[in-house]
Amino acid sequence: MTRYFDAPVPRVLAHRGFAVGAPENTLLAFADALALGTPYLETDVHATLDGVAVISHDADLGRVAGDSRRLALLTLEQVRAVRLPEDQTVPTLQEALEAFPDALFNIDVKVDEAVRPAAEAILRAGAVDRVLVTSFSTKRRRAVTDLLPGVASSASSWAVGAAVAASWLPRGPLRRVALRAVTRRFDALQVPEGWWRIRIATEERVADWAAAGVETHVWTVDDPDDMRRLVALGVVGIITDRADVALATLVPPPAV
Repeated sequence: MTRYFDAPVPRVLAHRGFAVGAPENTLLAFADALALGTPYLETDVHATLDGVAVISHDADLGRVAGDSRRLALLTLEQVRAVRLPEDQTVPTLQEALEAFPDALFNIDVKVDEAVRPAAEAILRAGAVDRVLVTSFSTKRRRAVTDLLPGVASSASSWAVGAAVAASWLPRGPLRRVALRAVTRRFDALQVPEGWWRIRIATEERVADWAAAGVETHVWTVDDPDDMRRLVALGVVGIITDRADVALATLVPPPAV
């Protein structure tokens, strides 16, 4: 059984760690996020040429290290040789999971080549019960969850669209059945508040998804007023670049 959802709500998910004084998606960024008090780390996974799951949002390191070589064309040894600011390197997924054994990881598998390496890293770290896996691709998400029975997961892009479409049905049994059918394979809907002209995270939809047994997490929210408003709508998770702001805004101080 997963313990990913055991931490108190609202959930503050540190987007790529806490990258204010550290480069994103590094062990330092993760340590800084955990030091603030959130147990949740959001991150992304690619795979190296020799089949190791490494943590990076982009397919290359051009944006974060000025190195435009694709991770998929580099060995792990070559990736380790790339230096990031603050004397950081690109960690493997297994290293991050083992470095922070109490952290709850939200893992976006970015490419098909990372499916098996990511699943193997999670298994080797004994972390199936404390991770949530996701992907924009339904095929990719299912491939990972098939390798990790019992793992928590959130919806792919197609499933998010289907959940939104189901909410347009008239209220009643048909709508409830449709929502349960759409959401039965995952535990959370991680969505932007809006997309183009469509507002996704409405109070009615969030309530309908909760009734179907699915949490709503919204990304990427850095403004405290937006955080308060979304939580008031019933949103359970706030994915943010400013975990410090979110914790100060949403988590009451301990009673004296």
